Amino acid sequence: MPKQFTLGKGERLKSRKAIDELFKNGKRFTVSPFRVFYCITKEGGLQFGAGVSTKNFKKAVDRNRIKRLIREAYRVQKNSLEILLKAKGLNLFFIYTEKELPDYHLIYSQVEKVIRKLSSIINEDIS
Repeated sequence: MPKQFTLGKGERLKSRKAIDELFKNGKRFTVSPFRVFYCITKEGGLQFGAGVSTKNFKKAVDRNRIKRLIREAYRVQKNSLEILLKAKGLNLFFIYTEKELPDYHLIYSQVEKVIRKLSSIINEDIS
């Protein structure tokens, strides 16, 4: 039986080549406080990454906390995207753009909006 809420090694976007391709040729949209880059790929798999600007948050502790909150909110809500994708793949990267530290409830609700928007984009792409 597969684990329901995981974000394992294979689900993380770590390949430099894939990240460069995503930023160069991928599409993007903004849902405050995130800028979201995405690219629908032919091979299966949902890969995710998160980033926070050093310019906005000087301390690594703050940057790491924000990334942890984003990963947790995404991990809990990503199942709807996995169901939609089926045989296709999706590379996804969130960049946090605000200048103040968020709380988990804000991050959770905004990640939910991002996933809804991505779901509608995927539905249009498949049709």
